Amino acid sequence: MKKLLTIAGSDSSGGAGIQADLKTFSAHGVFGMSVITALTAQNTQGVFAVQDISRDMIAAQIKAVFEDIEVDGVKIGMVSQIPTIEVIAERLRLYAPQIIVVDPVMVSKSGYHLLNPEAESALIRELLPLATVVTPNIPEAEVMTKMTIRTLPQMEDAAKMIQQMGAKNVLLKGGHMEGASTDILYDGQSFKYYTAARIATKNTHGTGCTLSSAITSNLALGYPLHEAVSQAKDYITIAIEHALDIGKGVGPTHHFYSLYKKAGIIK
Repeated sequence: MKKLLTIAGSDSSGGAGIQADLKTFSAHGVFGMSVITALTAQNTQGVFAVQDISRDMIAAQIKAVFEDIEVDGVKIGMVSQIPTIEVIAERLRLYAPQIIVVDPVMVSKSGYHLLNPEAESALIRELLPLATVVTPNIPEAEVMTKMTIRTLPQMEDAAKMIQQMGAKNVLLKGGHMEGASTDILYDGQSFKYYTAARIATKNTHGTGCTLSSAITSNLALGYPLHEAVSQAKDYITIAIEHALDIGKGVGPTHHFYSLYKKAGIIK
């Protein structure tokens, strides 16, 4: 069984962050491990408090995993402070996992800044050069590139700029555009496009975490990048289509819909 590590924040409501990553890993038949970078007090209505984990504790968690268990891939999510980013980069350079997927989590859907603005350049400087693929959405790409992104050609220009910052590959997600959702993958030479119909639902909590974890899973399972992204796009589309109407705000996606349906748990 492939063994994957998520380095991210904890979502107390279970829809995003570490919890979404581990659910996604399980849905893909891989074993999930975690390094928690921050505790959040959040639910479907928003993020209300964040407590960052110390640099030393993050380093200790990473060491404990890597020095005991072979890690087939790493997904990085919420990393809110410069010391957090620096220690993760330092440890990953030491242990050198072959697959690293960076989801540059910056702002929650409710508008809470999960990445301190002063840490944005550190994320770009330290983590992008380690990334097999980085998966920004349009608002995140706008922060990274200082561009306004409203069209597909602008998405392509932004993807090129981000790839030049050091990432081997860039998946720029188009969910914030109007109409069908088109994501673009840039490998430094050419583009691939992944389009799905827009689903009429408010329940999209944790979609970015889930997609990046699905890509990490598929890469670890041996799929080439374009196929790993394609299958992850299919997975998140089904998860959104059957999202759970839980809570008073933005509900979570359904990480296990296909498995539950196959098992006869749901019709």
